[in-house]
Amino acid sequence: MSVTPDLFEAPRQLEPLAVPDADLRFMHAFYPPDECAALFATLMAETPWRQERIEVWGKVHDQPRLTSWHGDAGTRYTYSGITLDTCPWTPTLTRLRQDVEAATGQRYNSVLLNLYRDRHDSVGWHSDNERELGGEPVIASLSFGATRSFRLRHRERLHAPVNISLTDGSLLLMAGAMQRHWQHAVPKESREKGPRINLTFRRIQPRPG
Repeated sequence: MSVTPDLFEAPRQLEPLAVPDADLRFMHAFYPPDECAALFATLMAETPWRQERIEVWGKVHDQPRLTSWHGDAGTRYTYSGITLDTCPWTPTLTRLRQDVEAATGQRYNSVLLNLYRDRHDSVGWHSDNERELGGEPVIASLSFGATRSFRLRHRERLHAPVNISLTDGSLLLMAGAMQRHWQHAVPKESREKGPRINLTFRRIQPRPG
């Protein structure tokens, strides 16, 4: 199943997507194109991007994208054996968090930024189900730059795979039992793609120290 937003009649609020065993909501053009371009340039310039090293099947590789983790004090985050150092909120990230909180009615204390530099950058199949995210995580995914495919597959293969085109300035809310029932990925592309920045706002249980 492919879920493609209507580019000509963008919804004025987050619209539910018909995906079983999950609460998914989407808004195309959360920010207008001119503002997207300015925000993309600012995020590219002021973010302390890092390329982490990950272990896959006993071998260590460069992660196929750049990342940066920002949040409140004590919001360290560990996934795939990587513990991310917490950078402070910038004025730009604070503004984006406030906008996303107003649109989703949720509160977030951290954000993971991913930079997909070209068609070769990707993220493999996974669920955001780390303990510090809670039993039913609420994650708001904000995209700037080139459109990339966001793919979903059911853990028990009960439902057909889902493909969502995450366009420039779009906002996707993932909630409910999604992380328990579905895995998601941003695969490599067969055709050339420009850079894309994705921000996933989360609420995690702060750790002491």
